[in-house]
Amino acid sequence: MNLNNITVNTQSSIRIEGSKILYFDPFKIEADKHDADIIFITHEHFDHFEPESIMKLKKENTILVAPESMKKQVLSTQGLTSDNCVFYNPGETHEQGDITIETIPAYNNLKPFHPKSKKWQGYVVKMDDIRYYVAGDTDVNEDIKKVQCDVAMIPIGGHYTMDKKQAADYIVSLKPKAVIPTHYGSIVGDKADGQAFKADVERLDGEIQVEIRL
Repeated sequence: MNLNNITVNTQSSIRIEGSKILYFDPFKIEADKHDADIIFITHEHFDHFEPESIMKLKKENTILVAPESMKKQVLSTQGLTSDNCVFYNPGETHEQGDITIETIPAYNNLKPFHPKSKKWQGYVVKMDDIRYYVAGDTDVNEDIKKVQCDVAMIPIGGHYTMDKKQAADYIVSLKPKAVIPTHYGSIVGDKADGQAFKADVERLDGEIQVEIRL
C-alpha cells in the first residue's frame, strides 16, 4: 500500500494528502503553509493542541474539528471562531463534504492522563475510499477494539499511552492493511521503539505493512 501521502512531523503531528489536505494535532510546524482543508484536534494537551501551529496551516476556508469538551478553549483562541470550527463527541459519525469522520473514544484505562470523562477522541477519516485511523493518546480499550480501518496511526511510546508491545498486539488483532507508529522518540519513548514495534508486528502478522516515519 502506498503511504507516501502521509507525513508524521513529530509526536502525533500528522499530514495526509489526498483529495483534501488533512492535518491531525499539528505541533512544532515551522513553515507558514496555509494549505489545510481540515485540521483535527484529538485533545487539549500542549503537544496536540498548539494554536501557533494551527495558524501556520489555516487558510480562509479551513475547518477545524475538535472534541465538544474543548469548545470553550478552542473558541477562546484568537483566529478560531464558530464559523470555522465544528465540535463532536466521541462515538459519532459526520460528513464534511466528501470526507466521512468517525470519532473514536481515546482514553487511558488506569492511568490518570487521559480519563474517559474528558471525552477526548481519535478519528477514523474516510477519504478517497481509504479509512485512516488516527488514535490520539489512548490505551488499548474496548472502544478502539471496534475500529475498522485500512491505515492506523497509533501511539507506542508508553507512559501516557499504550506501549510498543501493547500497540503491536492491538494492531495484530485490528488487522489494518498498514500501520504507522507515532508518539515516541521525543517527549516519551525511545527512537528505537519504532523498529521494535515493527519487528513485533511483522513477527506476529507478516501481512500488515509497517512504516516508520519518526
